[in-house]
Amino acid sequence: MLLIGNGMLVTRDPANPWFENGCVAIEDRLIAAVGKTSDMRSKYPNARFLDAAGGLIMPGFINAHMHFYSAFSRGFSSGGEPAKNFQEVLERLWWRLDRGLTLEDCYYSAMVCLIDCIKNGTTTVLDHHASPYAVRGSLFELGKAARLTGIRCCLSYEVSDRDGPEIVRQGIDENMDFIRWAQKEGDDLLQGTFGLHASMTLSNETLVACREAMGDCNAGFHVHVAEGPGDEVDSEKRYGKRILERFREYGLLGERSMAIHCIHINDREIDILKETNTAVVHNPESNMGNAVGVSPVLKLCERGVLTGLGTDGYVSDMLQSYKLANALQKHAMEHPNVAWGEIPTMLFDNNATIAGRFFKTPLGRLAPGYSADVIVSDYVPPTTLTDQNINGHLLFGTSGRSIVTTIARGKVLMENRELKELDEKEIVGKARELSAKTWERIAAL
Repeated sequence: MLLIGNGMLVTRDPANPWFENGCVAIEDRLIAAVGKTSDMRSKYPNARFLDAAGGLIMPGFINAHMHFYSAFSRGFSSGGEPAKNFQEVLERLWWRLDRGLTLEDCYYSAMVCLIDCIKNGTTTVLDHHASPYAVRGSLFELGKAARLTGIRCCLSYEVSDRDGPEIVRQGIDENMDFIRWAQKEGDDLLQGTFGLHASMTLSNETLVACREAMGDCNAGFHVHVAEGPGDEVDSEKRYGKRILERFREYGLLGERSMAIHCIHINDREIDILKETNTAVVHNPESNMGNAVGVSPVLKLCERGVLTGLGTDGYVSDMLQSYKLANALQKHAMEHPNVAWGEIPTMLFDNNATIAGRFFKTPLGRLAPGYSADVIVSDYVPPTTLTDQNINGHLLFGTSGRSIVTTIARGKVLMENRELKELDEKEIVGKARELSAKTWERIAAL
């Protein structure tokens, strides 16, 4: 039994949202009870007590769209003329980087990002991977990293036609091997979904092959949709229909599918998302950095489309995405009083619903029976803090690096900013060594 108490407890449970001096009791990877610190210590006198020292005690964050392999892009220069549009960003950076990755690179780039997750209080990640010259076994390498770090992950491999039919087949097989393995294991730590890149790099023949390979596994598809304007233009020109019309025709949408970005979709496509119960994931840093536009997340939420929040490989700090998503919608709408409700709902509620479509244990709340994913922030509020204004305090007063303790599935991964079982210097040093070799390979492509 473990108690985390002596802090301002934010449960995200409508029935018991807030305890000014609260405490969480953990047993067998689950939340056993919540309440006042004095009551919990009396009830469980023999439990280990972890002192939050007056900080915030909250559920761990969930990242609904990530690319672990992006870690090896930090500081990389592709050379030549700088990219002038999104297509050139893909061609000159991301599609060169992923071709340079080995299986060892996949493992260590994941380890770097997963350590960042721990340090920023992110305890669940839905990742979308690509390494076309090292496809087979890549998801299992990511899974190995997830097991070592203790972060819950739903993994997928990005199938794309851009590297030829043999690599398409390898990507299909990697997705299905991992999905079937994870479903057989029935593990609360690792699950799989079927990754696809984007409509513009997926032929009809490939979509048929992916849908046929999925069979009755019901794992859903994780795919970029209308990230740049060229994706919709390509779909209409080549296939005579919008992207989500095309994907629905091929059976790719549904409750376990995720349409990432959805920046340039129209009203009919929003209807399709709602009708098929397909989730959308918004990634504000990436959209701003790639200058691809602003996702209509306020309209998506208004129309009842389940919409979550991700980082697209930019960072592992969900509070940073929270801040930027809020500011981006205000900027785009030219209205200072929008997005106060939708963005926190996306991060604190909808991400848990999306992840809950893959994992059996309930996520996202500190309530009995929920997964024991607990984080502690050392934030000291300079004004009154309650359950009514907590989201404003998180928006303006905190960042991921305010997290001092991270517990996932009942296991303490970091305590007082000290990683418990991982040697960060050794892991990052190895990643630095490998990334230098990766950059050399990329230069030769």
